Amino acid sequence: MKVLIINGSPRKRGNTALGLSEMVNVFEKNGVETEVVDIGMLDVRGCIGCAKCFETGKCVFDDIVNETLPKFQECDGMVVASPVYYASPNGTILSFLDRLFYCANFDKRMKVGAAVAVARRGGTTATYDVLNKYFSISGMPIASSTYWNILHGQKPGEAADDAEGLQTLRTLAENMTFLMKSIALGKERYGLPESEPKAWTNFVKR
Repeated sequence: MKVLIINGSPRKRGNTALGLSEMVNVFEKNGVETEVVDIGMLDVRGCIGCAKCFETGKCVFDDIVNETLPKFQECDGMVVASPVYYASPNGTILSFLDRLFYCANFDKRMKVGAAVAVARRGGTTATYDVLNKYFSISGMPIASSTYWNILHGQKPGEAADDAEGLQTLRTLAENMTFLMKSIALGKERYGLPESEPKAWTNFVKR
């Protein structure tokens, strides 16, 4: 089992990293390999909708997105974590995820996804909702916990005082581990669910 963790915070030792370290400890305790990719300080431009990735299998902008694509394909689960900027994930992680998921032409079904939002105060549930959209459009089961996956803190290290938030993330990692292992057993016995050819429609009738 392997979990790919995307940290969208520009602070490698900030509260987002603190929360993710709680999850890493649980994963490692359960024999799950983890890899953390820090993107918060990288220059990640947004998607331009050129669709060249449909032809080449990678983005025309050769950066951290293309480096992460094979890791995404190989992982059993993904955690994406972002600080809250104006009641939403920060721009870097949104640009990264837009391009990563658009380029990822491989089958993402049954990879387990989990989103984590970190803030001083508000905007966490909106951020959580946005991050989960990437999983739900990709056939990826979303792992849950005893509360929404939210952690509070402003200055680096302050989130260590959010006992409930840290417990929520530890429980999330436990639940995610169980779900990944259960899906692996199910795939071994039953395979993946049957899928239909994609039906492309819009809302304009002629």
